[in-house]
Amino acid sequence: MSFDKSSDLQLIKSKKIQDLFAFRVSVFNDLRGSIYTTYLKTKFHNYLPSDLEFVHDKFSQSKKNVLRGLHGDNKTWKLVTCVYGEIQQVVVDCRPDSNSYMQWESYIINSKDQIVLLVPPNFANGYCALSDDAVYHYKLAYIGDYHDVDDQFVIKWNDSRLNIKWMTDRPILNQRDK
Repeated sequence: MSFDKSSDLQLIKSKKIQDLFAFRVSVFNDLRGSIYTTYLKTKFHNYLPSDLEFVHDKFSQSKKNVLRGLHGDNKTWKLVTCVYGEIQQVVVDCRPDSNSYMQWESYIINSKDQIVLLVPPNFANGYCALSDDAVYHYKLAYIGDYHDVDDQFVIKWNDSRLNIKWMTDRPILNQRDK
């Protein structure tokens, strides 16, 4: 049996935020292009509640300087990454009883540094497209109905309590994120 190096996922624990996990992805490149794995049930089963599994996938495509977020809810686990282009991913701990309440962590995700983040419920999540085009993927795990826009909380992208160092001075925002 051969070992597929494109399915390696190396755990990176957040230095700031308890319960936030990142996984560095091994990318296999050859003359045809590249291949990598962003999800293996056997790798993630220790990080999700036992009664939960991923049930919903979404993609969003953004132009340079588009900033989406910061959004979250109280029941959805998200596995997020950038599958094309480059983004700055930001995650904020919004759990009032947490030692890292309102602290944030930022990651640059692109084809050279392919990372997937497992974002628990009660965390805000947002990203800014740094390349001309970026495609963002999120895999969702929840019980019951999906918490869509009306059921989510929003934190302003430039909330002065957070002082997030976004990598754009002129983000392109929709009305909800302004």
